[in-house]
Amino acid sequence: MHNHLQHIATSLNINSKQVNATLTLLEEGATVPFISRYRKEITGSLDEVQITAIRDLAQQLKELDKRKEAVLKSILEQGKLTPELEKKIELAETLTILEDIYLPYKQKRKTRASVAREKGLEPLALRIFAQSRIDVEAEATAYIDAEKGVKDIQDALAGARDIVAEIINEDAEARAKMRRYFEQKATYKSVVAKGKETEAIKYKDYFEWEESAKNAPSHRVLAMLRGEEEGLLKLDVLPPDEEAIQLLEKQFITGNNSASKQVELAIYDSYKRLLRPSMETELRAAIKQKADEEAIRVFAANARQLLMAAPLGQKNVMAVDPGFRTGCKVVCLDRQGNLLENTTIYPHTGQGNVKDAEWKINQLCEKHDIEAIAIGNGTAGRETETFIRGLKLADVTIVMVNESGASIYSASPLAREEFPDHDVTVRGAVSIGRRLMDPLAELVKIDPKSIGVGQYQHDVDQSKLQQSLDDTVMSCVNAVGVELNTASKQLLAYVSGLGDSLAQNIVNYRSKNGAFKNRESLKKVPRLGDNAFEQAAGFLRIRNAEQPLDSSGVHPERYQLVNKMAKDLGVSVAELIKNTELQKRINLQNYVSAEVGLPTLQDILKELAKPGRDPREQFEAFSFADGVNSIEDLKKGMKLKGIVTNITNFGAFVDIGVHQDGLVHTSQLANRFVANPNEVVKVSQVVQVTVTDVDVERKRISLSMKEDSQKDAKSESTKGNWNKNDAQKRNEQPRKSFNQQQPKKQKEADGDLQEKLAKLKGMFK
Repeated sequence: MHNHLQHIATSLNINSKQVNATLTLLEEGATVPFISRYRKEITGSLDEVQITAIRDLAQQLKELDKRKEAVLKSILEQGKLTPELEKKIELAETLTILEDIYLPYKQKRKTRASVAREKGLEPLALRIFAQSRIDVEAEATAYIDAEKGVKDIQDALAGARDIVAEIINEDAEARAKMRRYFEQKATYKSVVAKGKETEAIKYKDYFEWEESAKNAPSHRVLAMLRGEEEGLLKLDVLPPDEEAIQLLEKQFITGNNSASKQVELAIYDSYKRLLRPSMETELRAAIKQKADEEAIRVFAANARQLLMAAPLGQKNVMAVDPGFRTGCKVVCLDRQGNLLENTTIYPHTGQGNVKDAEWKINQLCEKHDIEAIAIGNGTAGRETETFIRGLKLADVTIVMVNESGASIYSASPLAREEFPDHDVTVRGAVSIGRRLMDPLAELVKIDPKSIGVGQYQHDVDQSKLQQSLDDTVMSCVNAVGVELNTASKQLLAYVSGLGDSLAQNIVNYRSKNGAFKNRESLKKVPRLGDNAFEQAAGFLRIRNAEQPLDSSGVHPERYQLVNKMAKDLGVSVAELIKNTELQKRINLQNYVSAEVGLPTLQDILKELAKPGRDPREQFEAFSFADGVNSIEDLKKGMKLKGIVTNITNFGAFVDIGVHQDGLVHTSQLANRFVANPNEVVKVSQVVQVTVTDVDVERKRISLSMKEDSQKDAKSESTKGNWNKNDAQKRNEQPRKSFNQQQPKKQKEADGDLQEKLAKLKGMFK
């Protein structure tokens, strides 16, 4: 990949030396978190985003190189490879350019042009394409041959035009022009499929929709594509045809004679039959890819925020998975998240059951010294929270927990392996409790696509989504650090350099030999070699270890350096860690070397100040408003606290405790223009909102975070209505058809085109 060094550097605006160093580290097996954290001097302190971009672009270029090899081999086998063509292929910077070069040499199925060539009409086609002053009908006469299937002059000319049409379609310059034109001028036009008006009601905003393909936001693109996939919408992505044909005429019409007239007809045919369908397919793929990338970016950002949510920490926790008729499943967990006891209570089915439920909760809290109660936010969640709070439990924190994905975990092989003797309800409750204690440690057990954040995550390229999510989870896990002696194999698997197999080996070794005393003993784990140790060690923590630095983010390769710092101050490493005044006396310049620069030294100093610090925010308990438990309880103008559950490009969804999230549209996020909702809110953030509109029948809740939003509720409520957000997005003009926007010019163009196409159709008869 180093042969693409300058291209990567220029594309990403990163120094070529940094790119070279990063590529070398990646080729040696280093992970993105390891490189960004422990190899800052080598890369010039590139962050994870930059390193990931280098990795991904290098992979794309590697695939391009493979395709070039295949193309060169194919053309060489045909005996058509020239030095000029070989150079052109080698200089191709994208797959699109490469495929355009290869198109004339690509093995095809039988085409109208290939049939015409079999009839011996290629010389006639080339004579016509040259557009010299010839009598085309006289020329065509010489090619009439009943045995070959050329019956008359018109038959000969039609075959010649088929060949010319294919030549035009395969011209790299023409395809590049058409591609640019489609990218700039194409519009999305969607209509409801015939007879599907009722079934497609969720897509009603797209029943007669038209907008620039270039500017269409990703969520609308994916919505229209989903509607098309479901057979509920008809969708075209095309520009005005007249201008496209004019571009082709300008390139290929070089005379004004009978041959030129034949070329003109061939251009119309080539555009209509070959170029337009090809370009639409390409454009659809390109726009879909762009929409996928944006949706994946949004999903990954939301997943990161959810994974990095504040943990309660190691507490004795009771978790409740609420329910009405089937009761509430209750579990008690110790401070390491181990299941101690489980039972079922029925606080919502009658007075006698309520008394029994009260007794059970009080008894379990006392028996297991419960410090916090986690209540799932699903069905009966608010009612169960009201019941629990009514018990007035002393010194017990009560928290509603987002249970998205808990049911996925409870039915998984992992959950069955962990709790073989318990049913899915117990496993689900355990997951709810552990999610309160440490969201990251629990959520890594669930497929990220099932944790309830993002937009259209099931419609995008799944391999790219998985890569992005793996990167995100690995980044979060390594940023927080992992307790080696208590982490699950799922959490360990995301530690830099480990993976599923080594994570399982670590758990097996731990079970057989007891807790790890120090990081060095990791090397005793089967198949965990020096490279894996180098990658993983700095991200693993051992609480109360023999070596004080084993509980920090200082990498073992820098222990000697810290020992020297402590020795120079005349203290032990343990004393240096505890004493901030001693740390202030360290002159980092004294320890700069060829291998270790200021970036690493500054990181070491931060670790000494707060060994193994958790970058996540401190946990703060939150409760919803009393008396507001369902959508029917909401009124316009109500001011409530809520928790952000999901962020999209058009706004943020907020849980206000009524079993139905409301939408704060981008226009309602602040008293200013908001281009990106992430500028204002984050997943799991507690926010103050005002109810601006409630549609009980359709379960739609519109919210605002603007100041004085109660006063403006009437005028602004439609902007916050999440069901209408696509049609009423900020700064969006009222919907018009393309003919309404440019009536005279477009109708004239359509008329001219129809006349020419009619003429072409007549020639084909």
